[in-house]
Amino acid sequence: MKRIKGVRKTVALGATLTLAAVLSACSNGSSSAGGSKTLNWWTWDDKQAAAYKVCATDFEKANPGVTVKITQYNVADYFTKLTAGFVAGNAPDAFQNSVQYFQAYASQHQLMPLDDFISKDKFDLSRFSVGVDAWKFTDGKQYALPLDWAATGIYYNEDALKKAGYTAKDVDSMTWNPDDGGTLGRMIAHMTIDDKGRRGDEKGFDKSHVKTYGYGEVAAKDFIGQTTWSPLVDTTGWRLGDKASWPTVFNYGDPRFVKTMDWIRSLTDKGFAPRIGQFTDSVSDVDLLSSGKVAMESAGSWEAATFVKVPGLKVGIAPTPYGPDGRTRAVLSNSNGNNIWAGTKNADLAWKWVSYMGSEACQSKASQTGTFFPSIPASMDSSAKALATKGVDLSVFTDMMKNKVLYPSPVYGNGAALQDALEPLFQAYFAGQKGDSVFTEMQSKSKQLLAKN
Repeated sequence: MKRIKGVRKTVALGATLTLAAVLSACSNGSSSAGGSKTLNWWTWDDKQAAAYKVCATDFEKANPGVTVKITQYNVADYFTKLTAGFVAGNAPDAFQNSVQYFQAYASQHQLMPLDDFISKDKFDLSRFSVGVDAWKFTDGKQYALPLDWAATGIYYNEDALKKAGYTAKDVDSMTWNPDDGGTLGRMIAHMTIDDKGRRGDEKGFDKSHVKTYGYGEVAAKDFIGQTTWSPLVDTTGWRLGDKASWPTVFNYGDPRFVKTMDWIRSLTDKGFAPRIGQFTDSVSDVDLLSSGKVAMESAGSWEAATFVKVPGLKVGIAPTPYGPDGRTRAVLSNSNGNNIWAGTKNADLAWKWVSYMGSEACQSKASQTGTFFPSIPASMDSSAKALATKGVDLSVFTDMMKNKVLYPSPVYGNGAALQDALEPLFQAYFAGQKGDSVFTEMQSKSKQLLAKN
């Protein structure tokens, strides 16, 4: 699923917790009475909360006397509530987690390693397409099973594309480079229209009065840029960290990164893309495209089913552009994990539930809505086939998996502190308050904070 946004440094509440403190807590995430047991599982995703209830019903039938209680909290509150549960000793038995908080929770001994369960049940981790290694901690142990995966695609207004003189083949084969933007850059300019009907590449275009931006917000403060700048800069061979797992520095000072950010800022300077904060957080990617405020935009795979169901709007889905060599696509794939709390008094039952959620039987049933992509390829194929009958074509994303365009999101430590330190600097750069020297500052900050893992 998508990377967590807008979550502040909630993990500080539990920074001094130890495993002993957890095990001595007066309560836990499960309850039992008269031989019955309630297993608690939490998520921030309302779509997955609803989807996995199907699996919970089957699980309860197979395990008489067991009730699976699925609780969903808004993402802005989720990690605060989770940390408070660690402190109070009543956290859920199992829960969805983001790699952003993996290091903090694992180092606080809040997460139960799954290696013994995996070995005992001969649970085959190779069933998952992506995400397994993202949940291996520095001690070499496996702390979660992948729940899902996500990628980025280009969503566009088919009518706007046609009126601009382009075809679906044109957008499917777009190229990009940081010098002149390639065919993507030219398409963005041409599809931008001011309030007098003049296009961005036409004489007299008024960047101060734009009716439709050629591209959605790409000048993001998100320090990973999963659905914004990452699919562009990654085609140059650049990667966020100096190592795929537990990096010691983020490569913001790399000339390829700096050049890419300069090109992105030029889009907002020319009026071809909106600035950060121009549209409120309550305005979704789908809203922007359907309202005509943008003609095309990069957005998460989890939004595909919603985009194509917008009344009165034909939305096409294209892959992210080829890079400077004209052959390379590179798409970061994030994968959330399914953890078991170290303080649960029902570890065996929690593992039974988590491993069932990681089965083809469960994931195939839960993923029929297309609001998230299951980690098991066979389940993904099942989901894609089911949605195809409803007019939702996910082949852009399944092709990414088959063609090995995807690469895993790096797993790193001190995520909340990195977010707090880096996002204001990104915002200042794209607002024109800081120049290219900010990237050296950002790289230095990342090195300092990653050293505190």
